[in-house]
Amino acid sequence: MRTLSKINDPVYQKPKSHNLLSRFFLRFIRDERDLPFAYLCIQMTLIVLPSAIILFTPIFSGSLFWIASAVYWVGWIYFLGPFTLMLHNTSHRKFFKREYDWANQYIPWALGPFMGQSPETYFSHHIGMHHPENNLEDDKSSTLQFQRDNFFDFLKYFGNFLFIGVIELVEYFKSKNRKKLLKKVIRGEFSFLLLSAALMFISWKAAIVVFLLPFVFIRFAMMTGNWAQHAFIDAQNPENNYRNSITLINTTYNDRCFNDGYHIGHHLHPGMHWTDMPNDFLENKELYAKERAIVFEGIDFQVVWLWLMLKRYDWLSERVVNINNTFQSKKEIIEMMKERTKRFESDNLQQSKAS
Repeated sequence: MRTLSKINDPVYQKPKSHNLLSRFFLRFIRDERDLPFAYLCIQMTLIVLPSAIILFTPIFSGSLFWIASAVYWVGWIYFLGPFTLMLHNTSHRKFFKREYDWANQYIPWALGPFMGQSPETYFSHHIGMHHPENNLEDDKSSTLQFQRDNFFDFLKYFGNFLFIGVIELVEYFKSKNRKKLLKKVIRGEFSFLLLSAALMFISWKAAIVVFLLPFVFIRFAMMTGNWAQHAFIDAQNPENNYRNSITLINTTYNDRCFNDGYHIGHHLHPGMHWTDMPNDFLENKELYAKERAIVFEGIDFQVVWLWLMLKRYDWLSERVVNINNTFQSKKEIIEMMKERTKRFESDNLQQSKAS
């Protein structure tokens, strides 16, 4: 167990002045705290996009193509986390001002496909379905019905999302009569698949490396992340965000991925700016302790997922932050984590709703 000392995750420090490029972007973006997104867009536009396009040319052939592809993937993985969480944040809070709203399409439509993201599918799934349903039964990415420390259950979860997840999302929006989001999903998913299919005629190898493999990889990564974020659920109170989500503090992941570790706070206040999350956590730490929320220090969601798959509760318990000495022993923490990863029975959910 660890004690809560100080938070090292990024918060906004207003600079005395901005450089020329920052001043240029500030004319167009809604919030100066999001300037890192502008620089990330520039980097990806100058590095990822040209590198991907080059793979479709005859410059590389034979074994040289696969060497170039390996180099490309090193860069791709480097940008993967920051891009995905930039997409997440700009889905919740528009990046560009209203008069430049057309520019908000650049991240999902121009950069997204190169990062395995079919345009607008992420927005529709995350904003239109996941947050309103809050990992409960109607959430098509809910973890409730799975044993959340079981790898074979995870494979079923991932397989369902990969092969029929979009179909389920379409059915969900149909049932809710949310036609705008329904159109977004269909338009984005089919645009991506049609583009990938068309590019196969130019270079099937490049199309696989640049579009299809990232498409599968990012959906796997998002599902491991969502699994970890909602792995520990109190069966008596599954709709309680303190007890159906986790928070990660003081981790490199928060530095690179815009404080995404603060998942409890994010579900409580989806519109909260990412730079406000560390202070919000500190201001409400007493409530986190009262609700027996699970807070880890120094690790990311993929690490949480991995150690759950290996059932290494002992390792995880060493990284739990024991706020206000809520937990009396390591054994108590382990028992609680094991209880919260149990497969959820629908009868329990009905009882919870009734109460």
